[in-house]
Amino acid sequence: MTVMMHGRSLGWTFAVVCLAAVTGCGGGSSAALAGLPTRPGVSTASGAPSRTAELGPAEVIARRIDVPWGLAFLPDGDALVSERETARVLRLAPGNGDPQPVYEVPGVVPMGEGGLLGLAVSPRFAEDNLVYAYYTAAQDNRIVRFRLDGDGEPEVILDGIAKAGFHNGGRIAFGPDGMLYVGVGDAGGTQRSQDPTSLNGKILRLAPDGSAAPGNPTEGSPVYSLGHRNVQGLAWDSTGRLFASEFGQNALDEVNLIRPGRNYGWPVVEGTGDTDGGRYTNPLVTWPVSEASPSGLAIAGNTAYVAGLRGQRLWALPLDGEGGVGTPSALLQGTYGRLRTVQVAPDGSLWLTTSNTDGRGAPSTDDDRILRFRLS
Repeated sequence: MTVMMHGRSLGWTFAVVCLAAVTGCGGGSSAALAGLPTRPGVSTASGAPSRTAELGPAEVIARRIDVPWGLAFLPDGDALVSERETARVLRLAPGNGDPQPVYEVPGVVPMGEGGLLGLAVSPRFAEDNLVYAYYTAAQDNRIVRFRLDGDGEPEVILDGIAKAGFHNGGRIAFGPDGMLYVGVGDAGGTQRSQDPTSLNGKILRLAPDGSAAPGNPTEGSPVYSLGHRNVQGLAWDSTGRLFASEFGQNALDEVNLIRPGRNYGWPVVEGTGDTDGGRYTNPLVTWPVSEASPSGLAIAGNTAYVAGLRGQRLWALPLDGEGGVGTPSALLQGTYGRLRTVQVAPDGSLWLTTSNTDGRGAPSTDDDRILRFRLS
């Protein structure tokens, strides 16, 4: 148990509204597979599948990308990748030459972990041609949308998210319900995570125009869940359950099953700890921070894939279909260095971005790379 007391009163008040869970709502080598035994801090649900997932040989889609961060797919199967430092959006067509710059987001101010971060493609892209981006500006973090087929100024749909050199969050993704979900870090201000009026330290749920989505725990508020430190992975299973990966501080990183209105404990609890009579929700899985630092999260079939930065590995986490998990297995351990983002492509393959040029890695002449794996 790791309970973080930060020398202040724990007497926060927060009206948790209990709602039903959202439904509807260079490579070339084979992946190394290293199963790890169950240990304290890793929860294993009864009946969870024990089979470990396997990856096919790696295909290098692109090389020498400048700090790739966001990754999203267009309906035709092409990928969009954001470069954190340059503010460029690149379009990648597998097997069709070099990445092509298609947009540069104005107003991006890279600083530390900030810059051009997450990307999401509109569920109605065929009609509206809209792409969404989360980025660090001069005064804040914000979300914009722009037309991929034009060079016009982007439309700001949400701003005022506190920024810092670290803990900016930045992952955005459209859920099965057509709403935009946003992982926001605490920007170094731990008190923000327990403040229901702050956008930081939260998972937000927005309508496509940036307004608070209908059916949120508190009407008119974009806050979907709170008590987070730095969420950078969002993914849904086949039944519409939302899972999120989250950076811990000194002890434990997490994967959480996200329920509307739930409080995930930070900064009172890091990892698994005292739920205070049900006030806080414990994670499904924890790892020591040296083994994970989980940035990306993707779900294919009954397996969740978690990309680790400091851990330099891809975790494969079996899902039991009822919100529980099996024993994680480590893939690609040390093979490609720091791993930032993982996504499932429209053709069912798994795409992975490295993050060795972000100032914390040891880049090779090929870094950073975009990799593709067939799943078996």
